Amino acid sequence: MMIKHPMTQKGHSILQKELRRLITVERPAASKAIGTAREHGDLSENAEYHAAKEAQGMLEARIRDLENKLAGAQVVDISKLSGDKVVFGATVTISDADTGEERKISIVGDEEADADKGRISYQSPIARALIGKSIDDLVKVRLPAGIKEYEILEVEFVEIELDDLL
Repeated sequence: MMIKHPMTQKGHSILQKELRRLITVERPAASKAIGTAREHGDLSENAEYHAAKEAQGMLEARIRDLENKLAGAQVVDISKLSGDKVVFGATVTISDADTGEERKISIVGDEEADADKGRISYQSPIARALIGKSIDDLVKVRLPAGIKEYEILEVEFVEIELDDLL
């Protein structure tokens, strides 16, 4: 059974670029580093060789991870979404019911998420609480610090900046 990975078009494109870079640039460099380290003699005591092999293993794991995520990608075109209900890809303005503090968050895929930049995973507690709700709804979210209540002020469907993922 293939696991589905929702992501925006921009997120999908960035992951494809990363995969190409890893395969065409990083993989040959890792192979060259192993070859260079191998030339330094006894492999059993060659720390440079072991470090290069470990780096290659991590690189290959990332390549497999990206290939799996891209193979199972469910790409969402945000420009085709509309309405006042919160769904994957929405940018939502919420207000903390206690403090009145407003913040804007975009609901994106796991690989695109960066809470410091206002992009949260669709699997996060806040996103799960918001999805399916509409403007003016009050939403209770169970967070590690306790239960918080937010009011949904606005739901937009705008392209988000993801250039900083790489």
